[in-house]
Amino acid sequence: MKSIIAATLGAGLAAALAWSADGQIGLKVDWDKVTRESKTTPTLQVVVNPPLRRGSAIHDRTFAELKRLGADYVRYVPWLPYPKLAVAEMRAPDSQQTYWDFAAIDPMTVDFLNATAGHSVILNFSTIPAWMFVTPEPVKYPDDPDQVVWDYTKGTELRDPSMRELGDYYARLVSWYTRGGFTDELGKRHESGHHFKIDYWEVFNEPDFEHEMTPEQYTARYDAVVTAIRQVAPDMKFVALALAEPSQNPRMFEYFLDKSHHAPGIPLDMISYHFYAVSAADETPEVQQHTFFTQADRFLVTVRYVEQIRQRLSPETRTTIDEIGAILPGDPGQPGRTPDPIPNSYWNLAAATYAYVFGNLAAMGIDVAGESQLVGYPTQFPSVTMVDWTTGAPNARFRALELLHKHFGPGDKLVQTTIASPYVYAQAFRTRSGKREILLVNKRDRPLTVTLPEAGTWEYVDQVTAGGPMMSVEVKGSVTLNGFATGVFTCSN
Repeated sequence: MKSIIAATLGAGLAAALAWSADGQIGLKVDWDKVTRESKTTPTLQVVVNPPLRRGSAIHDRTFAELKRLGADYVRYVPWLPYPKLAVAEMRAPDSQQTYWDFAAIDPMTVDFLNATAGHSVILNFSTIPAWMFVTPEPVKYPDDPDQVVWDYTKGTELRDPSMRELGDYYARLVSWYTRGGFTDELGKRHESGHHFKIDYWEVFNEPDFEHEMTPEQYTARYDAVVTAIRQVAPDMKFVALALAEPSQNPRMFEYFLDKSHHAPGIPLDMISYHFYAVSAADETPEVQQHTFFTQADRFLVTVRYVEQIRQRLSPETRTTIDEIGAILPGDPGQPGRTPDPIPNSYWNLAAATYAYVFGNLAAMGIDVAGESQLVGYPTQFPSVTMVDWTTGAPNARFRALELLHKHFGPGDKLVQTTIASPYVYAQAFRTRSGKREILLVNKRDRPLTVTLPEAGTWEYVDQVTAGGPMMSVEVKGSVTLNGFATGVFTCSN
């Protein structure tokens, strides 16, 4: 027994020593051995907040960058910290009048839909009006639509057990944006003039947190919302779950994906859930690189587990991981408090983490990989932003998505790829356009050199390019990845 233990320890130590001496890292690609055809679209989510309002310092640049990117399946989420930017009926109707008001909501939503015109989108007006829930007293909210508040989503039981009130609210929202307006609870017509094409409607956000929905509650409410929306938008497709902690909620997947728990004819088009790498408060940047990729690997185990449930119960249902990001300690931040400085290297670390997760999701057949989020700023998750919240200029996280969007998408063929280091991720693709390309991600904050199968072009984002445009150079024999670099090598022939 001792000899076996000694031999095992010796082998492990030898491997560790071999990897610790970085040197040139061997890379082997079998271009003829296809492991899977990719279904994965790289994209992002846009969360509503004041910097996206017209007249802000970054509004024009941010929406211009979104339009220039041209991604599909972009997720748009008017969300609870700003109730007046997310909820179209802040007060319950009475016998005399209703309180529909799109004045603050419409401009951003219209700007988003115009910026993504010609591409598929997922809308998620995730925040249910608070008055629809049974609460000890009415839920208060600020009059200022730009003032952040984190306790709007109170209550667990709906005041209307039939859920007709809930379903009708969402049907009217959809009708406002797709059918030119709607008729309210008192029979009055409200005209919007909007006739946008909305491909997917996601039903609620992180219900494991917001209103603490049980699987039974969520499924029944999903059915009610879907049934009502289909009356006004029969071609609409739907996204469900959007779980914050998928590893903690296996029963939610088991229950929801079981068709016997739904009303007849209810579609289960797509499910969604989220991943954020989160470091401890006392971790230095040197430690965070280990934490982020370790947590990413744990999340990928969760994905495999969820995929087993999905394939067993509802194999035709697709999957979007529609929030992929990183969060630093101290987020979302507090009003009036300047956030701690974020190291420049962090943006590339978070970008590399997203690229690493994207590559692995493609290898598992996931349909959509959505980076989170376009704009964050002090008091609303500054460490999650993809643009500079003072200028609207892209940071390295946006540039990495831009790189992946440019090179990879559904229809690419993943081929067998082997790399002789745990510190660099590599996945080769034969793209649908006929190119041979290799995604490389440096998981460490130090230069690492990788051998190449032939000459070609190296296009990359690293701490030198930072938030600037991607750089491209011709390389032969090998390529050196700077710390936290994300890049694509394209073979010459």
